[in-house]
Amino acid sequence: MTSIAVETPHGPARAELHCSTEPRAALLLGHGAGGGVSSPDLVAACRAATAVGVHVALVEQPYRVAGRRAPAPAAQLDAAWLAVADDLGQRWFDNLPLVFGGRSSGARVACRTAGTGQAVAVLCLAFPVHPPGKPEKTRTGELAGVEVPVLVVQGERDPFGRPGAAHHREVVLVPGDHGLKADVDAVGRAVGEWLDRVLRPLD
Repeated sequence: MTSIAVETPHGPARAELHCSTEPRAALLLGHGAGGGVSSPDLVAACRAATAVGVHVALVEQPYRVAGRRAPAPAAQLDAAWLAVADDLGQRWFDNLPLVFGGRSSGARVACRTAGTGQAVAVLCLAFPVHPPGKPEKTRTGELAGVEVPVLVVQGERDPFGRPGAAHHREVVLVPGDHGLKADVDAVGRAVGEWLDRVLRPLD
């Protein structure tokens, strides 16, 4: 594992790199609004990805690196994320297809930036469909706007809702709630099988 700082328009971000021996692609994973890159579902996804030949960068947004708990506005998150993707794509992942992903808030960033960042697929862990108890405030438009293959791994009891499957979008339900801690093996399995399948045409 290698940890590097990456300059962005909103301060330095940090990327924790986990390398696979024979890489087919690189997966960038972002954290949730109030958490870091050590959450159990991100760790499980990282292990599963490297096992199927995918480099992983666990990306810490500038507000977290600076020690702030409250997340930055969406536009700043997206700009910082794209700066990290561009930097890593040139410095570490040259000529490898990029998969964007993250948990909760990080999944929303991945969806919003997938087109601009030329991601070949998007991985969403615990996508927050709506705030708890407010189903009318839906964010499914962010998911619907992604034009490449999407996997959503969602807890069966997630109070943030449950997205439906759609064209390009697979949804895997696992035991637990928004934290995705109840069965991290199921999370890892879903991620590894999906990555292996969606990357096959690119090999």
